[in-house]
Amino acid sequence: MSMPSTPFTPSFDLARPTVADAVVGNEQTPLYIRKPNADDGWGIFELVKACPPLDVNSAYAYLLLATQFRDTCAVATNEEGEIVGFVSGYVKDNAPDTFFLWQVAVGEKARGTGLARRLIEAIMSRDELSAVHHMETTITPDNLASWGLFRRLAARWQAPLNSREYFSTEQLGGEHDPENLVRIGPFQTDHIV
Repeated sequence: MSMPSTPFTPSFDLARPTVADAVVGNEQTPLYIRKPNADDGWGIFELVKACPPLDVNSAYAYLLLATQFRDTCAVATNEEGEIVGFVSGYVKDNAPDTFFLWQVAVGEKARGTGLARRLIEAIMSRDELSAVHHMETTITPDNLASWGLFRRLAARWQAPLNSREYFSTEQLGGEHDPENLVRIGPFQTDHIV
């Protein structure tokens, strides 16, 4: 009995650069939002390092995100091609209607432009996420910027926001603030603009 074979797609082909999904900002400083590719891995790593208090993962982890998880991640670049924004996440295997947002980074040059929201909405409006109706993330209690972003998203998407403690300080080795699980939804992805 022969099994139908699915053609193998090399990682290089999965990571081909694409044109921008969206252009945001203004005429003087446009920003281009698109799916990441392998050439973006190091730039993402450098951006996250420049955005404390974000936890910095390895350059290898960002390369994997930029290639293997590119459909659920987004980068924003300026006209020079410098990465000034990044969002990573994935659709949960055990809950395919839920997108888990892992990390949001907006560089100093792009702060105050609403870029974080625009990156998230660029991902959420992709056809690959049409079955998603909930978003989750974890936020430390003192991260006012992230709490504000998620409250604004919930209001904009007309969806409830709930939270509870998810990882305690002890579970995180005693040197990290606790992380609350924050959940927005249900919402309709066709209403996300």
